[in-house]
Amino acid sequence: MNAAPADQLRLLDVQALDVRLSQLAHRRSALPEHAELEALAKDLAQLRDLLVAAQTEESDTAREQTKAEQDVDQVRTRAARDQQRLDSGAVTSPKDLENLQREIASLARRQSDLEDVVLDVMERRESAQGRVAELTERLAAVQAASDQAAARRDEATAGIDTEIAGVRKEREAVAASVPADLLKLYEKLREQQDGVGAARLFQRRCEGCRLELNITELNDVRAAAPDAVVRCENCRRILVRTAESGL
Repeated sequence: MNAAPADQLRLLDVQALDVRLSQLAHRRSALPEHAELEALAKDLAQLRDLLVAAQTEESDTAREQTKAEQDVDQVRTRAARDQQRLDSGAVTSPKDLENLQREIASLARRQSDLEDVVLDVMERRESAQGRVAELTERLAAVQAASDQAAARRDEATAGIDTEIAGVRKEREAVAASVPADLLKLYEKLREQQDGVGAARLFQRRCEGCRLELNITELNDVRAAAPDAVVRCENCRRILVRTAESGL
């Protein structure tokens, strides 16, 4: 393949722009905010699970407290009714009086036990409520941190995207001035060689693979016509000759 030396030099310009685009893409994907957001997302998921568990416990203890208070009210009502019967004098039989007094005493003990249950449930509910409040606050703080990180990421990404758009536009303009067959070969080699399809020959060294050409390879390059498209024998990239090639 043949191409004017000036066209081959412009190919180096295309390569430089492609390298710049690769660097920008890497910078975009390696923004520290990505890792920060990933870590914060894990924290948020964990906190949400903990909050749901705490809210469930609070709800369960609320129902348990309502039930326990209803039990106390039932015992209290029954005891009050029995006490009223006792005080009214309607029960005159000694045996019935004894039974009624015994039941009132039993109800008093039952009421005391149930009130202890209510207190225990209330303590557990208060603990669950405190846990809900704490987790809600922590969740809000982590969400705020996540929102801030997302804003920083979006701002950085927007800046990089603007730069990428500019470099792509410049790349399109330069690539349009390179012969189609030379550009096609370059694109093919770039896919095969980790994004580098053309390299400068500098001081007898290929800047693509960083290896110095041996004497036979140098003689072949020296003998090649100025418009000949030469390839590095080591990496097979397009080797572009310049005044600094050391030939």
